[in-house]
Amino acid sequence: MPVRTGWIAIAMALLTAAANFAVAQDTPPAQTAPADNQYVIGPGDTLNIFVWNHPELTVQIPVRPDGQISTPLVENMVAAGKTPSRLARDLEEKLTEYVRSPTVNVIVTTPLSTFSQVKVIGQVAKPQALSYHEGMKVMDAILAAGGLSQYAAGNRAKIVRTEGGKEKEIRVRAEDLFNKGDLSQNLALKPGDVVVIPQSRF
Repeated sequence: MPVRTGWIAIAMALLTAAANFAVAQDTPPAQTAPADNQYVIGPGDTLNIFVWNHPELTVQIPVRPDGQISTPLVENMVAAGKTPSRLARDLEEKLTEYVRSPTVNVIVTTPLSTFSQVKVIGQVAKPQALSYHEGMKVMDAILAAGGLSQYAAGNRAKIVRTEGGKEKEIRVRAEDLFNKGDLSQNLALKPGDVVVIPQSRF
């Protein structure tokens, strides 16, 4: 009898394990929320406003110079200074007056505002404003501006960044980055950054 009881216990354990495995196989993996890259909408950007199950409310619109947008049911909502996810939640709140449980997605299809640009100025071949893209770094920006000029003081370069209404400077040794391959100087950029390459002192 004890032997038979032992085999029954083992069989029950195997059945329980098989059931748990089947449940695990049928359960979809948990979705990880994407990180918010803190893109900030500004005047001149073009937005795709998608309202789930309401194609008549889905539009592609520009952000006006006053920083506002107008959609079929929401007029004159401020978009500038908000992230796409923040604007989507604000639109959902407004649309609840007309639509039951609206789900809104906001995609920046054409980033043209100064909030979405990185400027490279000073001693580079082609000083210019560049459209920011996620993952953009110092090397990307300087190469897109034609590289350092022969008069550049690359190791005195800096990133000028505005955060919380305050301006700060981040030093970058761009000459070491390009000539010595010092990748620790290949700093990540943010929308609105200004990369300044000063002239060397003679």
